[in-house]
Amino acid sequence: MSTLAHDTQTHAPSTAPSAPGGAPAVDVEEAVRAVAGRAKVASRALATASRATKDAALEALADALVAATDEIVTANALDLERGRANGLPDGLLDRLALTSDRIVGIADALRELAGLPDPVGEVVRGQTLPNGLRLRQVRVPMGVVGMIYEARPNVTVDAAGLALKSGNAVVLRGGSAAAESNRVIVDVLGRALEGVGLPADLVQSVDQHGRPGGVALMHARGLVDVLVPRGGADLIQTVVRESTVPVIETGVGNCHVYVDAGADEAMALEILLNSKTQRVGVCNAAETLLVHADAAPTFLPAALAALAGAGVVVHGDAETARLAPEGVEVLPATDEDWATEYLALEIAVRVVPDLDAALDHIRTWTSGHTEAIVTRDLPSSERFVAELDSAAIMVNASTRFTDGGQLGLGAEIGISTQKLHARGPMGLAELTTTKWVVHGDGHVRP
Repeated sequence: MSTLAHDTQTHAPSTAPSAPGGAPAVDVEEAVRAVAGRAKVASRALATASRATKDAALEALADALVAATDEIVTANALDLERGRANGLPDGLLDRLALTSDRIVGIADALRELAGLPDPVGEVVRGQTLPNGLRLRQVRVPMGVVGMIYEARPNVTVDAAGLALKSGNAVVLRGGSAAAESNRVIVDVLGRALEGVGLPADLVQSVDQHGRPGGVALMHARGLVDVLVPRGGADLIQTVVRESTVPVIETGVGNCHVYVDAGADEAMALEILLNSKTQRVGVCNAAETLLVHADAAPTFLPAALAALAGAGVVVHGDAETARLAPEGVEVLPATDEDWATEYLALEIAVRVVPDLDAALDHIRTWTSGHTEAIVTRDLPSSERFVAELDSAAIMVNASTRFTDGGQLGLGAEIGISTQKLHARGPMGLAELTTTKWVVHGDGHVRP
C-alpha cells in the first residue's frame, strides 16, 4: 500500500490526540467541516468576480511564490530529508522535490493560467423556443473543490490556481510526505490573496489533522462539491470507495508504447526513450513496450541497449530476452509486470505477432490512461485510435504529452480516467458545472 493511501485509512480515529497539558482533543470531523464551511463562504467572493480580478490574483500568487523561494525550498528540504529516512522511492522523491527553477516553473504556470479564457459564463448552448422562452446553458463554478493527493507540492499550487481561475475555493489534503512544503505554500498563497482583497480561505489545507482530516474531507458532503484524488492506485480507490462527496476519479498510468511493423525505428526509439525516461515518477510515463514481431529483430536490440544505457531495468518475455544484445540483462516478465505502474527506471517488454495481439494486451492490462502507437500505416493508426478506450491515444508521439500544460489547457488538476463529466487532463472547464438560465415574458406552463 502506498504511503498516501495509508494516510487516508478510514479506521483512523475521528479526533486528534489530546493536546499537551490535558487540553481537549480536537473533533476532526467538526474542524474539517468548519474549514469547508469557510471555503464555501469564501467561494461567493468569486461568484461575481471579473476575469481581470481573478487574473490579477493569479499574477499575485505567482509573484508571492517566487519571492518566498528560499522559505519554500528550506521547508521542502525537511520533507526530502524525512522522505529519504522513510525510504520513499526515487520516483516519489523526484515528485516531492522543489528547486528554485521548479518554483519559477510553477509560478509561470499560474501566469499562463491568467492568460487563458475564463470558462465561467461561457454559453454551452442556447436557443429561443417556439413559445418565446429564451434558454442558455452556461458554465458556473463547482463551488468548493477538495483535493487529496500525495507527495506533489506543485499540485498544491496547480489546484489553487485552477480553482481560483474557475471561480472555486479549494480544500487540500496533501499527505504527510509534503507536510512542511504544503504548510508554507498554503500560507504564502493565503497572504497573497489577502493582498489583492480576496479571502485567504479560498485556499485551505486540512493537513494539520492528519489521516482523520482526509477521512473527514471525504465525508463533508454538502460543503465540498467535488473531490479529486490524485496519487497511487490505493489512494484513489480508497477515496472512490469511502467518499460521500462526489468524486472525479483520476487513474494510475500503466501506459503502453506499441511499435508497429514498418515503423520508423529512429522515431520509435526517440519516442520510447522520451516516454520512459524523460521523467519516470509521473503517471504519463510509459511502463510497457510492445513490438510487432516483424519489427523486433532490428528494433529491439537497439532499443534494449538504449534502455540499458539510460539505466532502465527490463522485464521481458522470452523473445525479448532472445533478441537482447550481449551485456543487456532481461528479467523474466510475469503478469505482475504487465500490470505494474513502475514509476521508476523499469519497463516491461513484449514481442507481439500483430496489431490484434497488441490491442488485446493493452485491453487486458491498461489502466485507461494513455497509449501510443508508432507506425507509418494509416489503417493501423486508425484501428489503434478507434479500438482502444483509454483517455488519451498518441499516434507517433510520446505518452508524456498527456498533460494539461502540454495540451494547451494550462495547469491541470489531474488526469481523469473515468467517463463521466471529465476525461483526460482536467483543466479549467472540467472544474465547472452548468446551470440553465431561462428568460420569459410572463410565461406560464399550460
